[in-house]
Amino acid sequence: MIPRNHIAVLKKIYGRMKGKEVVWVVTGSLGLALRGIPVQVHDIDIQTDKRGAYAFEKIFSEYASRTATFSSSSEMRSFFGELTMEGLKVEIMGDVQHLLEDGRWDDPPDIIRYKQTFDVEGMAIPVLALECELRAYRRLGRADKVKAIEKKLRCR
Repeated sequence: MIPRNHIAVLKKIYGRMKGKEVVWVVTGSLGLALRGIPVQVHDIDIQTDKRGAYAFEKIFSEYASRTATFSSSSEMRSFFGELTMEGLKVEIMGDVQHLLEDGRWDDPPDIIRYKQTFDVEGMAIPVLALECELRAYRRLGRADKVKAIEKKLRCR
């Protein structure tokens, strides 16, 4: 079940982003939950490109809690920023890349190609295709999410 405050924040995001020339999708646990996959949802993850990460920061400047900058960990890197809306963390990730087994970084996903829309209370919310989510969670070693996504894909 998706908490009501997540839907309220999603409505604010959708309302401001509708009609903007910014490519974005909801990803992570909320993206899975919107499709009926039973996962705990704690925050909102938005995936975009570098330009989009900075656009989100500008469009939602009053909510910015972390300035969009290039950020890297041992397994992924992106242009990362953070908003705090109604006490809820909204992570913005632009040009996300995962570290491959051979030590190279993969290419950021083609968000336009893998963007799907999902109806949420009359809003056409953009989400990342489950196949992309599956690849990302495999790379991150998140067996629980991999299993849940595979189950959902089998039921299609």
